[in-house]
This record gives sequence, C-alpha cells and structure tokens, in this order.
Amino acid sequence: MFHNIEIDKGQPIYIQIKNYFRTMIAKGMLQKGERLPSTRELSSLLKVSRNTVISAYESLVDDGFINIIEGKGAFVSDINISSGGGWVTEWESRINEYAREARDLDIVKQEAVWEKEMIPMSSISPEPELFPMEDFKRAFMNIISLEGYKILNYGYAQGYKPLLDYLTGYMESKGVNTEGKSVLITNGFTEAFEILISSLTKEGDPILCENPTHNTALKIMKLRKLDILGAHMDGGGISIQEVKRIIENNKVKLAYITPSYHNPTGITMPWERRIELYDILAGNDIPIIENGFNEELRYFGSHISPIAAIGGRGNGVIYTGSFSKILFPGLRLGWIVADTALIDYLESVKRSRNIHTSFLDQAILYEFFREGSFEKYIKKARRVYKQKYEAAIAAVRQNIPQAMLYGDGGLHIFIKHKGINSRNLLSECIKKGVIFTPGDIFYINDEGKDAFRLGFSRVRADDIEIGIKIISSTIENIRE
Repeated sequence: MFHNIEIDKGQPIYIQIKNYFRTMIAKGMLQKGERLPSTRELSSLLKVSRNTVISAYESLVDDGFINIIEGKGAFVSDINISSGGGWVTEWESRINEYAREARDLDIVKQEAVWEKEMIPMSSISPEPELFPMEDFKRAFMNIISLEGYKILNYGYAQGYKPLLDYLTGYMESKGVNTEGKSVLITNGFTEAFEILISSLTKEGDPILCENPTHNTALKIMKLRKLDILGAHMDGGGISIQEVKRIIENNKVKLAYITPSYHNPTGITMPWERRIELYDILAGNDIPIIENGFNEELRYFGSHISPIAAIGGRGNGVIYTGSFSKILFPGLRLGWIVADTALIDYLESVKRSRNIHTSFLDQAILYEFFREGSFEKYIKKARRVYKQKYEAAIAAVRQNIPQAMLYGDGGLHIFIKHKGINSRNLLSECIKKGVIFTPGDIFYINDEGKDAFRLGFSRVRADDIEIGIKIISSTIENIRE
C-alpha cells in the first residue's frame, strides 16, 4: 500500500511521509504492533533519500505514533482508535435565534456572489495590486529583527504600545484633542462597533443612525435587538430636522454616524452640519459613535475634521477607525478612541473575547507607518482612485442621466433611479457580467428598492464605463 504515497514538491517530503503514516494509524489501517517498512525499503520504494525517511520516522516517534526497536525496526504504538460508527446528533434544532438571524443577515451567504470575469462593482475593498509589498516586507523584517521572539508571544488587550502612540498622534493630526482619551486596537471596525454596542446598550434600546447606513453596523444592531431609529439623508448628510423629530419622540441611547464618505451613499457632511448635529446630540446627552470611514480618500476640497474634533476635551464622542478600506484589509486592524475610563471597560470586553489583536500584525503596521510608507502609498492610492471616481461619475452622468447620483469621494458612488427595482436590475446585469450591491440591504425599513451602490476600487479603468453602460441599457430594457 505504501507505493500510493503521493509526494508534493511544495511541502517537505519527510512531513508528507509522517502525515501519511499518522493518518493510516489514526484511521486504524495500521494496527498496534504492525511493522513499518525499513527506512531503506521505503526510501527505495518512494525514490527519496533514506535520511528523509529517517526524519519522518523520528518525527512519528516524537508524536507517539510509532516505536523503534533497535535491530528490529519501526512498529505502530498502542494508539487508542475508535472503530465505532460515531455519535451523530441533530444540530439544526439546537441552533439558537441569534445564530439563525446572523445567517439570515449574512450578505456573503444571502446575496449574489461575484464570479470570475464579472465586472466587480459590488466590491469596495482596496485594489491589492496597489499594495506596496516591498515596503511591507521591509517592515516585517525590521520588526522581526528588532523585537525577535517577543513579538510572537502574548501581547496586551489594549494594543501594541508604539502603534497606540502612533494612532494617538494620528488622531491629533485630524484635530482631535486626545487629552483624557485612550486608544483600543480592535480586529477592524466590525469588532470595534460590536464591542461598543454590547458594552453600552441592552435589548430594546433606541439608537439613532442615518437611513441608509453601513450594512455591517445595521446587522450588529439588529442582532442586538436594538430599536433602530433611522433619520433620512439629503445631499449634506443626515437630516437635522429628522434628528430633532426622532429625539423629541424617543429616549435615544446612542447615535451612530458616518460623516465622511458615508457608506453606502458616499456623502460627506459639511463642517457646519457636523457642528449642528453635535450641538443637538450633546444638548440631549446622547453619545455619538463616529465611524471614520475612508476619511483619507479625499479627492477635492479642504480637509473636514471628524465630529470627534468638535468637542475639544469633551468625552461624548467615540471615534472608530480602520484602514481596511484603504490598505491591507487582511490584517483586520481598527481602533477606538474614547474616554480613558470607558476604554478601561472596553479593554476588558476585548480581552474576554480574543485576548488581543495579533501583535505581529500591529507591529508590522506600526513599522510601515514609522518608515513613511503609508504616506507614500496613500498619495498613489488617492491618485488612482480619484481617476476611477471621476470615470464612474462621468459614466453615470453620461449614460444614466435620469439617476440621482451621490458620492463625494471614497471607493463607491450611490444611485437612486425612479421606476426600477434594483434586485431585478441586478439579476439581469449578472447575466451580462456586471455585479453591484442592491440598495435595500442598507436601509432600516423597506426602502431602497430603487437604489444601488457601485464600487469602483477593484474595477479596471476601462471596465468602469463598460459596466455602467451595461447597467444603463439594462435599465432601459426592464422599464420597457
């Protein structure tokens, strides 16, 4: 039977031989006391060096799977192997409501999936071909050289100290007064928001947000059974009149706001409205969770400071940030900036869940920033994404002139078009090789059926106009 061992050149051969015998023994195909081929026999059979087989056998001894008796050979150890049919239980009836609803709200499972050759206008993740891999490799090697084995040990729940200090300075450069505030590193925005919601709310609590809003945030709020109160938006962001109406009629616990390059609309709230919104919420003692979504991807106009910058030394705004939509989303690094006393609690919640975010990833990112690689990268990224943004805006205006078009920057635009059903439109466009995101997944209620989001970050420049022309012609066809 041993001649059936298939050798893959992509992995050390001795490990493959060891794993083969481990599997055979674990499955009971090789029994206690059964003799293995000699190292000379097996090396000849597999056409590998005898030293390779010796290394495999030595590793099996270390793992307790075989014994070697000098002068006699290698024999299978006394391994307890179950030969029964196995215990089968029925899991479906054991799944709780939380898990069922999480699956129902999981857009990866419930929505249309991109396939190769499609124009990917459903994605708003960064273009990986822009990632500065040589700079990243250098940062990795520097950290391994500087930190050694320490960086591979357990770390601290709050985060890697040099990165915490860097992000504190980074927030100060945005105009945020960090006196009396601390930073907590999280696994992206998703964990940051989930930690905040689970720490500051209970089932049934009213929470104010834009309508539409970030689908991930919406999912978390629904899973936590919050009373989600959505204020409609106009071209300047959340409607102040709507906010006032909601506050007058509800005892709002928190507000969740994305003022810059809002997801899904792409709208950036003007500074004057940010101040007005802050004053209303502060006057009613309603803390704000601010999502600093894509703030770095500004293509036009002056920098607009986050809402967190308005309050000076005040502590009523919690800022959440992430680089996942700009750089290295696979690292899953985000952060929370909030009152130090609050961070103390949030740190304990974080530790109770996953101890800490990967210290190696945090250290590499810090070194990447420290060397100035981020500044170099973001300059290039802005240029590339600005060109794609302008191409998308021009193509929509040219080919879908009847549409209401939103988007001030970032990696996507948002379209509303009277008389269409975006899900019907999506179904037809997929047949023609274009995929986008239907708008209804971003709305709290039953709205958004006439809206859709177009991402352009992962779309080739030439395909932006092609994709939008396909959408345009499909709109005309389904309206006929």
